[in-house]
Amino acid sequence: MKFSVFQLSRRGGREKNEDRMGYSYTRESALFVLADGMGGHPKGEVAAQIAIQAVSAMFQHQARPALKNPPEFLSAALLAAHHQILRYGNDKGMLDTPRTTLVVAVVQDGCAHWIHCGDSRLYLVRGGELLMRTRDHSYQELRNAAIPGLERINRNVLFSCLGSPTKPLFDIAGPVLLEQGDRMLLCSDGLWGTLDDAAIARQLARQAVSQAVPDLVEDALRKAGDASDNVTVVAMEWETPNAFEESTEGVSTSSINDEVFASTIQAGPLDGFVDDMDDMDDETIERSIAEINEAIRRTAARKP
Repeated sequence: MKFSVFQLSRRGGREKNEDRMGYSYTRESALFVLADGMGGHPKGEVAAQIAIQAVSAMFQHQARPALKNPPEFLSAALLAAHHQILRYGNDKGMLDTPRTTLVVAVVQDGCAHWIHCGDSRLYLVRGGELLMRTRDHSYQELRNAAIPGLERINRNVLFSCLGSPTKPLFDIAGPVLLEQGDRMLLCSDGLWGTLDDAAIARQLARQAVSQAVPDLVEDALRKAGDASDNVTVVAMEWETPNAFEESTEGVSTSSINDEVFASTIQAGPLDGFVDDMDDMDDETIERSIAEINEAIRRTAARKP
């Protein structure tokens, strides 16, 4: 694989930045992940960090060097992250658990797969045009769909996230076969809440990601002013030889062996939470996969 990648997070007019993002890759698979800890609940930054660490640890566990089934991995990873956030809250005796959004993409065999929960988004841009983007799990999206009875609900309220006592709802998409020059962008609502989809797609297509991402982030912060939310972006440009040769952000996996795992996601203890990823993740992975298999079994049993 060859791709260029760039990530950036800036604190807006908030007391702290609760966004987290990163990417990981092996010789045959790449992972991109972004989480936005939710205000109104305690320790959103911890929820976001646990989420990206859980997904990255599971990717390292299963991508040897490729994932056997990217959609199953994405579903299990999201549920594993959810369970670890709940476990953190339980271990701390918290009355209200930390919560976060999550968007994750996997690129493997020249195809992109992704999953999301909440209102952190993924954009896929091709030839300067917006090819696809995720739809938020917010009441605003339901209002946009003209679903009655939602007129008095705050449009920014999410109906799904990680860390809630209820099982998260999520959407999964792909595979989408990538073409030369495709750009994929993951972002928090600090970006799309200020810049419209057309502006994001246009800017992302106009420059290499190492230039487009900082410009987009600065545009969002400047336009929102003192009321700006935190703005976090990780973006990837697929198989662009010229950009790869000229950019220090370019990644080529052709020369690394099967055992190599690289990541920008830092693992380690969080606020006294012992992050025993090796032991805990195996148990969580098995439980998550069992839940998915049971859901598939029930769905199949309902079919005529």
